Amino acid sequence: MALTNFVKNIRNIMRNDAGINGDAQRIEQIAWMLFLKVYDEKENDWEFNEDNYKSFIPENCRWRNWAKDDGTGEAMTADKLLDFVNNTLFPTLKELEVTPQTPMRSAIVRATFQDANQYMKDGVLLRQVINVIDGLDLSSYEESHAFGEIYETILKEMQSAGSAGEFYTPRALTDFMAEIISPQVGEKVADFACGTGGFLTSWLKALDKKVQTAEDREQYAQSIYGIEKKQFPYMLCVTNMLLHDIDSPKVYHGNSLTKDVLNYTDDDKFNVILMNPPYGGNEKNEVKRHFPSDLASSETADLFMVVIQYRLAKDGRAAVILPDGFLFGADNAKLAIKEKLLREFNLHTIIRLPGSIFSPYTSIATNILFFNNEKAEGAKEGFCTKDTWFYRLDMPEGYKHFSKTKPMLIDHCKPMVEWWNNRVEIIDNETGDEKSRCFSAQELLDLGLNFDQCKFPKEEEEVLRPEELLKQYHDKRTALDAKIDQTLSEIQQMLGIKIEEA
Repeated sequence: MALTNFVKNIRNIMRNDAGINGDAQRIEQIAWMLFLKVYDEKENDWEFNEDNYKSFIPENCRWRNWAKDDGTGEAMTADKLLDFVNNTLFPTLKELEVTPQTPMRSAIVRATFQDANQYMKDGVLLRQVINVIDGLDLSSYEESHAFGEIYETILKEMQSAGSAGEFYTPRALTDFMAEIISPQVGEKVADFACGTGGFLTSWLKALDKKVQTAEDREQYAQSIYGIEKKQFPYMLCVTNMLLHDIDSPKVYHGNSLTKDVLNYTDDDKFNVILMNPPYGGNEKNEVKRHFPSDLASSETADLFMVVIQYRLAKDGRAAVILPDGFLFGADNAKLAIKEKLLREFNLHTIIRLPGSIFSPYTSIATNILFFNNEKAEGAKEGFCTKDTWFYRLDMPEGYKHFSKTKPMLIDHCKPMVEWWNNRVEIIDNETGDEKSRCFSAQELLDLGLNFDQCKFPKEEEEVLRPEELLKQYHDKRTALDAKIDQTLSEIQQMLGIKIEEA
């Protein structure tokens, strides 16, 4: 089939179904069917390679036995299909028995369907969608790899249906970060809020270049670890990993913030951590209790930074995207987290990113923090960081801002790569504008742990179209509401006042 028409064809069919209400439901509907299609293709491989392979899915619920349409007119459709999916398929897959001994490649079936939903109400239209999905020939190398682009399209489209604080990270950025981190065979990477698996995918792409032997390939397949709180992105992530030949993806449906960080052992730590944690959220006291009191921020991104600090192995490397608020934040928890970065880790690089990186979904300005769990050579007593380099990535020539139609591309990362390999301070003597500058750990401490350095120059106010202006105001209001909620929470905590939410 014409892969470029895949999403369009499905969208056109689903528009006529009364059960589909908006993009979120449409894409979730596609997601569980895609998972079963991809899983069925993987089972073909497992059956070929393993003499005694037995499917974890009951025979009547395997994609090949209910979804296939051989053109004879006997394929389930209409009310019969709807009844099977609603009353047999979903209850069966949700209730599959999983024990600690269940292989991961089997356990992910139940985990994927545990909170999944079936929205379509028209069995004829459901049959049409299934036929479009089944038309993908994932056994074909060319089509399987081309499908990666379609999958990316689905992931991007999901963004418009996402909730506040969750943003699709541009693939150019995840690829850049993975390449800079330089994966090595035998290392394990983690993303504790992995979403649809963008960072894990970029890691695998970078690591694949270094695979040379069958043993290397086995270590490659065991190199990823992910946790995702929400069911829908979790489902997409598992499918994503299967498409990348990770047969038993160690991707878990759970919340990384609900375990006491002091209980982590060396077995819970990773060589590399790559992630873009959710931010803007306001965590409740039940979550904050899992963190040392001085590090127990209400802000979600701050707590993830603490988790990263406790789960990064000795000599491990991390690259994390964080909002500007972390850099200039001066509340007690943020200051403690930043001081811990300087004293117990080597915070060697902070890259300032343009505010439109995540456009059109948000205008929140973000940064990449690179740090290692090591003591830098020449670091002063009391610090593991010697120097922290700041670099500002300006918009490429000809761009006022990134957008849905003009997204960030890998070529836009070239200035970062060139500077990374040849670090020099870049300061305009006339204006004092600092594009790149190096600070010692002590200097940053003396600055009150204000990491808001090498800022973007203030621009003249841009006249925006009404819809853009309204979107900008909405984003600012959302960010302000989150800040107000955080401040109120901190005041309540200080005063010992508990206000029950309505």
